[in-house]
Amino acid sequence: MRRSRLWTEWAGAERGSATIEFVVAGLLMLVPLVYLVLALSAVQAAAFATEGSARQAARAYVRSDSPAEAAAAADRAVRVGLADYGLDAAAAEVAVVCAPEPGRCLTRRGTVAVTVRISVPLPLLPAAVQASTPLAVPVEGRAVQTVSRFWVGDR
Repeated sequence: MRRSRLWTEWAGAERGSATIEFVVAGLLMLVPLVYLVLALSAVQAAAFATEGSARQAARAYVRSDSPAEAAAAADRAVRVGLADYGLDAAAAEVAVVCAPEPGRCLTRRGTVAVTVRISVPLPLLPAAVQASTPLAVPVEGRAVQTVSRFWVGDR
């Protein structure tokens, strides 16, 4: 009898602590998980933005009639593509590489490769932390398009 009474007294003293333990342990696990989801979604959005911008810029480039028009169309495609995902186009690096002749992009059956690079800052970090230690993830998207063999334009 003595043993069972001690057990019930001890169990009665622990009443309500499971709720507190659940809330504390849940918060300790939930906060990092939510931050991880936010960070990964920001990086994934940037990956979609750079890939889509590069693809549209390459398409716009090879469909243009002149090199000047092609550069303007590619720049416009990159700006619109990054803006769709809320990214600043001024922070992006865009590179256009042409083959088989590096100086001449719009040649029949030539290829145009567009690469878009951007660094995505990690979310919810104060500016003071980012100023002392750059905490950003570099993201790159690349696309290659072939100029039509029937392309006719001014050079």
